[in-house]
Amino acid sequence: MRIAAPLCLALLLVACQRDAAAPAATATQTREIYDAKAGADARRIEADVRFLADDLLEGREAGTRGYDLASLYVAQRFRAIGLAPAGDDGTYFQRVPMLRGVVQAEGNGLAINRDGHSRALAFREQFLPSVNYNQASAQVEAPAVFVGQGVYAPELQQDDFAGVEVKGKIAVMFNGAPARFDNDRRAFYSSSRTKAEELARRGAVGVVVVQTDDEEKTRPWARSASNWNRPGMRLRGADGKGIDTWPQLRVGAYVSATGADALLSANGRTAKDLFQDLRDGKLRAFDLPGTLQLSARTQITPVDSRNVVARIDGADAAKKAENVVFSAHLDHIGIGAPVNGDAIYNGALDNALGIAVMLEAANRLAHEATPTRRSLLFVAVTAEEKGLLGAEWFARNPTVPRESLVANVNMDMPMLLAPTSDVVPIGIEHSSLQGLVQQAAKEVGVDLSPDPMPEEVVFVRSDQYAFIRAGVPAVYLDGGYKDADGAGGNAKSIQEAFLRERYHQPGDDTNQPIRYADAARLALLNARIGRLIADAAQRPAWNAGDFFGERFGKQAPTSAQERAP
Repeated sequence: MRIAAPLCLALLLVACQRDAAAPAATATQTREIYDAKAGADARRIEADVRFLADDLLEGREAGTRGYDLASLYVAQRFRAIGLAPAGDDGTYFQRVPMLRGVVQAEGNGLAINRDGHSRALAFREQFLPSVNYNQASAQVEAPAVFVGQGVYAPELQQDDFAGVEVKGKIAVMFNGAPARFDNDRRAFYSSSRTKAEELARRGAVGVVVVQTDDEEKTRPWARSASNWNRPGMRLRGADGKGIDTWPQLRVGAYVSATGADALLSANGRTAKDLFQDLRDGKLRAFDLPGTLQLSARTQITPVDSRNVVARIDGADAAKKAENVVFSAHLDHIGIGAPVNGDAIYNGALDNALGIAVMLEAANRLAHEATPTRRSLLFVAVTAEEKGLLGAEWFARNPTVPRESLVANVNMDMPMLLAPTSDVVPIGIEHSSLQGLVQQAAKEVGVDLSPDPMPEEVVFVRSDQYAFIRAGVPAVYLDGGYKDADGAGGNAKSIQEAFLRERYHQPGDDTNQPIRYADAARLALLNARIGRLIADAAQRPAWNAGDFFGERFGKQAPTSAQERAP
């Protein structure tokens, strides 16, 4: 339909004047807008998820064409929403240089040499070598020492190395951290990064992580072993070498619960005894008899991937140079071992849905009548599944001044498979973000629930942890587990079934009953939290005496940019 030019111009002027005069929506009006438009919001989120989790993108593994297609899609969605590019050189993309490592089928070994006899564990069935980013071919033979869970936390009177010497030896240990630790310290000391740093500091030459019988029940060894040749990745420096790869630890390996007895049984102890000691909190370090011989072969190649970065400029002259960062990881784990004939690990919940929620939050904030005081950054990060690498790169080398990052709001794998009345905000207790998140939840009309599985230490397993390590207060929003009134969906058991059966499996696809209306509500909550942070008089601060604030909040993170090619 064509409209006469003078009439069209008049209508346009009236519309512009009306928009310019429109006040910011109140909390009540915001909720009413959500109620009226949730259908449209939900459809946009569903459309994004259905594209990003389609077989065409082949699981969006970092460094692959499927991921590049996904990143191009997100960049154009940012453009369509009206967000400005905030990546490298005026683009939407920030380059992330990495090393890609793939374990080879030949040249791997784990032999136990004791009492004049040598016993080799079976590759895949009983052991898997870890990816080596420092040497394509590596071997080590050395005495071995069992060090419990490899935790040194003097402030909690925990020293898993007491009574033994680790220098020049291969450390053998279990995953996790003592159950008696509070959630914060348990998360920190469970981190493989924290453990690797401690082992390297003590002079270990190798590390073997042993699966327990309890872990076998929740994460069967066969599932990991079927994808033994899945690529790993690490950030790459200007010298072409990996960053944070601890070359002192020359070889690493994982041993299954079925292979544990051959490795750990000594001096009257059995693996079963040690598993029980772990449950009882009674593990003690001891030297293992004989030596271990480890060998590994890895194909190492350089690879680049990219974060997708966009921005909404703030309106306050004094505060617009500061940035609130929204993040969600765009990658998943790609193509792997077939399950029921399906080899594409689509990652619908993990994390196509998180990206779609972030896009919808960006859409809301971009079209609100009044801009926020601070600026807003939206970052779809790469290689989360490889160790939070894209987020780590951005937090160390942001495309804006590093000191301008005031807070991070992260979204990862919201398990929205049944109608719920709540969300789970991970990490709000660490900073002044808690009050803002509580206010936003009240305005939106959603309950806040505690983490139902603190033993999973998700606070250090998603991208917000890269920002925390950079000293930036952060919150990670997860789906809730309280059934909506009358829903009768038993949301918690449905989530547990997802984690048991479809997490990191081809079954995480769009055939699942994803609750897109709940996802729209989550996007509204994200947007509201972001606005409250951006409009607050003061930037968020760590709580006095907070564990993460004390450890990271007062330190500038080590920059990798100097080493970046």
